[in-house]
Amino acid sequence: MSVQEYLDKHMLSRRIEDAVNAAVRAKAADPVLYISNHMRRATPSAITKVKARKILDSRGIPTVEVDLYTNKGMYRATAASVNLDKIYDFSEAREGELGKYVGNTVSKFVKHINERIAEALIGLDPTVQSQIDRVLVDLVKEDPKSELGPNATVAVSIAACKAGAAEKEVPLSKHIADLSGQSRVQLPVPAINVINGGKRIENNIFAQDIMILPVGANTFEEAMEMVVESYSHLKAIVLEKYGQSGCSLGERDGLAPNVSDLKEALDLVKEAIDEAGFHGRIKMAVAVGVANLRDGNNHKTTFKSTVVEDLVRIYTQLCSDYSIVSIEDPFDENDWESFKQFTQLGVCQVVGDQLLISEPKHIDRAISESACNALLLKMNHLGTVTEAIELANKAKMAQWGLVVSHTRGETEDTFVADLAAGVGAGLIKAGGPCRGELLSNQLLRIEDELGEQAAYAGENWRPCP
Repeated sequence: MSVQEYLDKHMLSRRIEDAVNAAVRAKAADPVLYISNHMRRATPSAITKVKARKILDSRGIPTVEVDLYTNKGMYRATAASVNLDKIYDFSEAREGELGKYVGNTVSKFVKHINERIAEALIGLDPTVQSQIDRVLVDLVKEDPKSELGPNATVAVSIAACKAGAAEKEVPLSKHIADLSGQSRVQLPVPAINVINGGKRIENNIFAQDIMILPVGANTFEEAMEMVVESYSHLKAIVLEKYGQSGCSLGERDGLAPNVSDLKEALDLVKEAIDEAGFHGRIKMAVAVGVANLRDGNNHKTTFKSTVVEDLVRIYTQLCSDYSIVSIEDPFDENDWESFKQFTQLGVCQVVGDQLLISEPKHIDRAISESACNALLLKMNHLGTVTEAIELANKAKMAQWGLVVSHTRGETEDTFVADLAAGVGAGLIKAGGPCRGELLSNQLLRIEDELGEQAAYAGENWRPCP
């Protein structure tokens, strides 16, 4: 093929002429660079390669990282892992090969991605997220015995989403907002973990997390300032009352003082907020996770009562005494009646995590029965970005609160922050101010990038009850 034939086949003469004319009109200071960039944008993007590998998460457990290549660049994503007890038949697929990472190796998923998924995605347009995710979902359905679950698909889907944003030359959060039909990006209120309890902590707090919500801030930056100052006061109070051991960090990045009960822990947080000068501007939230505290037919608590009716009374009183505005998983995941009873009291936002596990049929049931009024959305409960967006929109259509959450087993990937801002979540569970800084830092970057267009959820963090 001659040079002229090659130029004619690919219409290069016309494209080069268009690029030169554009450079002239723009009075480009560097015509060669301008023409190069113009030609690059004029070329449709397509996926050319998908490469997966095994990396370690924040707990030292293997998980999957994916590099997705297009003809214009490489985009990396990781899948935060999760451990579930096969609730509602959902489980994170693991290989169970004892002797290799204590049964937690992910080599099988890496192999699936590098062979089956990569082949299926070559040539697809990364801006069409729904098409990519449909291919991933279909692959899972074709061979359910392969255990090709979220561990294999979620990182690929996230990488494709990043590639799509790059092709559109927009921030990732804006790309997600476009995909979800949101008119703007909204910075969520950070739900910051300050004290940990539950079965993994050797104290007497039956709840897993106590969080602070800076709803009275005007910007996300101000919100983080309020959080850091309150946390510093809390750490000083704990140090004085419980010694250095009380300042050790729990698995969820909060402090773990050896308090006598939940009320004592809440008193510490309340004192810290008041000392920092944010009384009324910072609210509290509690993640109970009663499913993890089950003992036969009763709920294990450090209170004297052991029946559901008493738990309802206790929660109602706590919301009144401590300005608690949100409680996550206050009852067992199978106890729909108790969820309904408490939600209908309207004393706070009731968040479904283990009750729903981001499963559409359970969300539909909860909406129809008013079993809760907020969704906890975790990417690693799902397989694709499209599914996450669909569930977020379902919750918002139901006038529910939307809480996007990190999870144990995080990596340095900050996609969850962009997801929360893009879908317009009211809250983001971002971990603690120590060790949980990755998501908060990404949200600070998003706010800075948006400038005057930045909108912080603040007092409007949930639909009016």
